[in-house]
Amino acid sequence: MPQVIADSDVAGSPAIVATSVVARAVEGHSTNDHGIVGKSIQGAGIFGRSENQRGVEGHSTNDHGVIGQSARGAGVFGISDNSSGVEGHSKGPSAEAHGVVGHSTNGTGVFGFSDNQRGIEGRSTRDHGVVGKSTEGAGVFGRSENQRGVEGHSNKDHGVFGESIQGSGVLGVSENSNGLEGRSARHIGIVAKGGRLAALFDGDVEVTGDIRLSNADCAEDFDMDADAIVEPGTVMVIRDEGVLRHSDQAFDKKVAGVISGAGGYKPGMILDTHRPRNGRQPIALLGKVFCKVDAQFGAIEVGDLLTTSPTPGHAMKAGNPAKAFGAVLGKALRSLRDGTGLIPILIALQ
Repeated sequence: MPQVIADSDVAGSPAIVATSVVARAVEGHSTNDHGIVGKSIQGAGIFGRSENQRGVEGHSTNDHGVIGQSARGAGVFGISDNSSGVEGHSKGPSAEAHGVVGHSTNGTGVFGFSDNQRGIEGRSTRDHGVVGKSTEGAGVFGRSENQRGVEGHSNKDHGVFGESIQGSGVLGVSENSNGLEGRSARHIGIVAKGGRLAALFDGDVEVTGDIRLSNADCAEDFDMDADAIVEPGTVMVIRDEGVLRHSDQAFDKKVAGVISGAGGYKPGMILDTHRPRNGRQPIALLGKVFCKVDAQFGAIEVGDLLTTSPTPGHAMKAGNPAKAFGAVLGKALRSLRDGTGLIPILIALQ
């Protein structure tokens, strides 16, 4: 049975009034139930007011400091003219000691609404400001009628970071505008790195500025005579069936080019890669490439025209211009006085 029962039938008159200057005016303790229970048909069950501290404060060693339950309204509702409506703090060492926890069976776990500012804001000194997790739906979902659905800012790191084990790290979809857009006032708009490819475009690509390639030559994939990989730098000629094999005759007018990728030059662009690459290799058609050469047929100087030689897969100096016409594969960019070697050449089929 209750030890104190107080009733008031006068509107606006409290049943119990307690006043204290230096301590709690009302304090309730219970071993097995609530310390204080407030009930009201039309007004607040418990109302707390303070000029300089919290209106209502709850503490618990092993459970919730304050629990609010409601059949139809808000379980806990907080209003403040100049500060936080509801604020939660936690000092627990565990990552599960959350400042505020919201649970819902069918609705939103935590819902924030603001007329002029952020609906929900999260801040952290050393970890994520806001973390969203979901088993079936989006971990974090943002929607806006006139602005960005999700916006991220950072002074020293990524503004928005996306990570996925099996799906896309970041996916951009738009019905009427750009699916993904990158801008930078002083640096690179979009940076891409990949284990297999840095970027894959399924469709046409339009560039309004210059394309700068760090590597050397423009190459094209060709079918090889056999499935064996031919060494980069090898001079190749066209066989009757249209596949390529290494050269083995002097002044061969069927010369196609040089296998790209030898020495310090790698292909900057490779054409015709839409088919499987088994038995196919890139042939340098334009630009600089390292090429196998043999100087036993004449010392090679910078600027000499080169043609096929009897040495398999090697070029030589085109000493006879009449015979070399139609069999020239390039121009030497480095000298080789004797023996065989690998030198850079400028591809110039003629």
